[in-house]
Amino acid sequence: MSTVIQTLPGDPHAGEVAAGERFEFGANWTRFLTLLNEERIAQAEASLRTYLGRDSLAGLRFLDIGSGSGLFSLAARRLGAKVHSFDYDPQSVACTRELRRRYFPTDPDWRIDRGSVLDDTYMQSLGMFDIVYSWGVLHHTGEMWRALAAAGEPVAPGGQLFIAIYADRGAQTARWKTLKKIYCQLPRPLRPAYAALTVLPIEMRSAAKALLRGRPMDYVREWTGYSANRGMNKWRDIIDWVGGYPYEAARADELFHFFKDRGFALERLKCDGGLGCHELVFRRNG
Repeated sequence: MSTVIQTLPGDPHAGEVAAGERFEFGANWTRFLTLLNEERIAQAEASLRTYLGRDSLAGLRFLDIGSGSGLFSLAARRLGAKVHSFDYDPQSVACTRELRRRYFPTDPDWRIDRGSVLDDTYMQSLGMFDIVYSWGVLHHTGEMWRALAAAGEPVAPGGQLFIAIYADRGAQTARWKTLKKIYCQLPRPLRPAYAALTVLPIEMRSAAKALLRGRPMDYVREWTGYSANRGMNKWRDIIDWVGGYPYEAARADELFHFFKDRGFALERLKCDGGLGCHELVFRRNG
């Protein structure tokens, strides 16, 4: 995989990581790419088709804000979209470029940048898009509401905005914010063990419920069948969850009214009853 790391003017990313103020999402995605296969890509494509209500993205402009592993940029490109991907994390940019190299080398219809949704100049340079996608990203910027507003700006009239934002659970959210910051401030060798211990009570409850139902394989399938969840991997998602800092959250009604006030109509909503993400698809009034 490419190791070229693109920097930004006055790049603060490395300093934030060194200070324990930011999780290295790209390092986690680099490991995920070793697991990527055709089945996971197909699951990502199915997720886009289902949520966007489209069988094809042919001829549409697709902006991936916070492309991470690059999996959903790849899925959009395979569905026919002209894709523009960007991420703040330099290793995430490298991951996305690696997927383009593997599947769409030298493709003029898939552009990849290093950039920030909080950079007004960069965002204004992008133009307009039929679909803006940002799944599980904007709550990690440190300025979630500003990032949400910025994500809506490049959506063309009649276009769609597909976001996922952590559900706000009050005291639980505050507790997890502390746990995530601890992870980022620990020495690197201790982080995997800390992540495992942090989610152990949750995993034990899940296993116990399966045993009490007399269906222990249900718990096993939570791990072995996890790729059905948008093509992802459970352990990499656990690391992402425990380490994912900065961390903010919102209620579904807050998100609804925030975008309604900005000229968007809600098309699809999946509310999370726990600490996961609310998933919302809006359409910009045209």
